[in-house]
Amino acid sequence: MSGVPDPAPRPLAQRLGAVLWPSFFAAGVSTMVFFAFIDPLQLRDMTFPDIAISRGVGYSIGFFMFWIATAASSLFTWILLRPASRFNRALPPDN
Repeated sequence: MSGVPDPAPRPLAQRLGAVLWPSFFAAGVSTMVFFAFIDPLQLRDMTFPDIAISRGVGYSIGFFMFWIATAASSLFTWILLRPASRFNRALPPDN
């Protein structure tokens, strides 16, 4: 061990914000780019033609799908960047 203590864990609100805010931004950009080329009504007609989905609902579904995907990516990155020393401590000796 290097002798440098681990930083204190961040508050939950800060950790959630670090995952959700960048993923919200990325989902917004992804939605704009995707729907600049794809019409939600044509996408509906190719996938679920029997379900009445309006263009606005299609945009909303697309945004939330992008948000879930980018939030999962941000969460995975956050998990990988946690300090290893916090999880690799020696086990207590058996008595």
